[in-house]
Amino acid sequence: MQIKEYKCKPGQSYPAGSKPNGGGVNFSIFTRHATSVELLLFEQAASTKPFQTILLQQDINRTFYSWHVYVIDLPVGSWYSWRIDGSNEPKEAGLHFDKEKLLIDPWARVVCDMYWDRQAACQPGDNSSTAMRCMVVDDADYDWEGDIPLRISSEKSIIYELHVGGFTRHSSANVTNPGTFSALIEKIPYLKKLGITHVELLPIMAFDEQDAPQGTIALGLKNYWGYSTHSFFSPHPGYCVTPEQGTHVQEFRDMVKALHNAGIGIILDVVYNHTSEAGIGGPIINFRGIGENIFYHHEKNDKSILHDYTGCGNTVNANHPLVAAFITNSLEYWVREMHVDGFRFDLASALTRGEGGVVLEDPPVLWSIELSQQLTQTKLIAEAWDAAGLYQVGSFPGHRWAEWNGKYRDVIREVLRGDTGKIQELATRISGSSDLYAHQDGLPINSINFITCHDGFTLNDLFSYNQKHNAANGENNRDGCNNNISSNCGIEGPTNDLGILEFRKKQAKNAFAILLLSEGVPMLLAGDELLNTQDGNNNGYCQDNELTWIDWEMANKNADMLRFVQQMIALRKRHASIMRRRFLTGKIIESKGIKDISWHGAKLDTPLWDDSETRLLAFTLAGVKEDESDLHVVINMSDKQTRVELPVIKGKKWCLSVDTSQDSPNDVIRRPNQKPVTTKTILVNEKTIIALENINS
Repeated sequence: MQIKEYKCKPGQSYPAGSKPNGGGVNFSIFTRHATSVELLLFEQAASTKPFQTILLQQDINRTFYSWHVYVIDLPVGSWYSWRIDGSNEPKEAGLHFDKEKLLIDPWARVVCDMYWDRQAACQPGDNSSTAMRCMVVDDADYDWEGDIPLRISSEKSIIYELHVGGFTRHSSANVTNPGTFSALIEKIPYLKKLGITHVELLPIMAFDEQDAPQGTIALGLKNYWGYSTHSFFSPHPGYCVTPEQGTHVQEFRDMVKALHNAGIGIILDVVYNHTSEAGIGGPIINFRGIGENIFYHHEKNDKSILHDYTGCGNTVNANHPLVAAFITNSLEYWVREMHVDGFRFDLASALTRGEGGVVLEDPPVLWSIELSQQLTQTKLIAEAWDAAGLYQVGSFPGHRWAEWNGKYRDVIREVLRGDTGKIQELATRISGSSDLYAHQDGLPINSINFITCHDGFTLNDLFSYNQKHNAANGENNRDGCNNNISSNCGIEGPTNDLGILEFRKKQAKNAFAILLLSEGVPMLLAGDELLNTQDGNNNGYCQDNELTWIDWEMANKNADMLRFVQQMIALRKRHASIMRRRFLTGKIIESKGIKDISWHGAKLDTPLWDDSETRLLAFTLAGVKEDESDLHVVINMSDKQTRVELPVIKGKKWCLSVDTSQDSPNDVIRRPNQKPVTTKTILVNEKTIIALENINS
């Protein structure tokens, strides 16, 4: 069949990318030092040769640093790539122009990688048959049915970090299209019953699955987590049912709309600190072939050497005006057109670096994001460190930013392991980490509290392994963190010892209890509520297999653990005292007649802050609402039973609601099944957390 050849007009420089308007499509791309630009049009994603190549003319199709062309009558759904020529001066100018390389549009809404070959993109020469393709998309062609981003206040948020693929790829998931956005829709009833308010998705912007060490690739493994983005406007094709048809935008929007209909917000884990183009010898995908000297940090005297503050070969030059605008526009797109509710920024401290890697006090890109009107109601979460030693937990630039609180994670792990001398810091962390945030007018909601995340041991493995076991990754166990602050509870790995198994389960309950009773925003790792294991692998970035997939049979096997987490979430939700927007003061609440928080040891009002051997802390939280019961919590991480005093509150009786030493259903007792405690003291078992709620006498 003869393919129509389309006529062209000069086009416009704005907007960047491809934009249909009914009479055709406008294409525009920024490339400052190019001498020749070609637009290649393809009939399908699978087409290996273009049906039309359009050579742009400098005097007609260039405005300042943008090259543009309008293709008359070109329909939505057409596929395209760019080819750009210019000087190849990597050392002198940081330029890697290659007139034979096909480039994907950095502003593309849809990218297909069905024939992608990373190695071909790393070598000189034509890679047209193995390069990725972009598709022209009409963003306005979707019925949102009135959907808008949710506005769940941060203090009421409970975040659930999950991997879109791994959440449903196991055969036990029983979904129609495993590992896709649509499969996640089928699991919404589970998420709703669990009680979380937001899912935080590991990277879903299009990434390079082939970006992994050669030894790892040789084992048949790949980049699974997705921290290797190349297209910051396109959903990942690997999570789509029909990516060859370019249904990325529709499939992602369907998922967002379904989550919102269930009252669940969506937070994207985004990777603006580096890209999949790596360092010297990396592939030419888009930015490198457009203007590497602008998009990446590099050595001053040898621009072919890229600065690496991320551990991935390159670092995005985020505070260059063009790059800062690109990042902000990308975020605004995902909120405006895709209705996402927030972002978690991977290695966010890398975004604070200016020329030469200098850490900026007021990084333009971060303030551009914080002050964007489009993003004013959007949750912003920073992983406030980078891979070059910059650590900014408690000091990340800006005011709206919440932070992954690594200090919270570490001290809770130390307390659970049984370390001594941690009581004072434990109190600080579970009361919102005021030492980190109050001094700069921060709030408890600036702290994202977590004990486990995708990076590191699962909760089950935290109490099953003393050492990482990453040999399956093909890097001789060198990869992954060595400082896990874990404890195997007596035996390394799997065991049939019932005593150890029960202790591990109790420790998992203790972890969830502390997390969900802490001020700040809790984040859970998907599968921890099922005691999911990765066999001691603490760096499953390359394991797209049953090692990292959620085994849904565990929901039956560990139904008691799942119930415990569901009930702990429900307990948190009925206590506004745990979900405070402001820091606790220790002052009397007149309507309650007690302090908003009181600290205790085994004896009332006698916390042993200075006792290095103490492993017990108790506290009383006054209810915030008139009809809200007060809470009394005892954390006993010592190796012995301890009798502790209970506070006397006039007209109230204490009822035991949580006891992590008990079997289900007595580990969390729901009302009205709670029974009053008739004594002035209560015996708390070793390595146990209890919580009591009070009722009228």
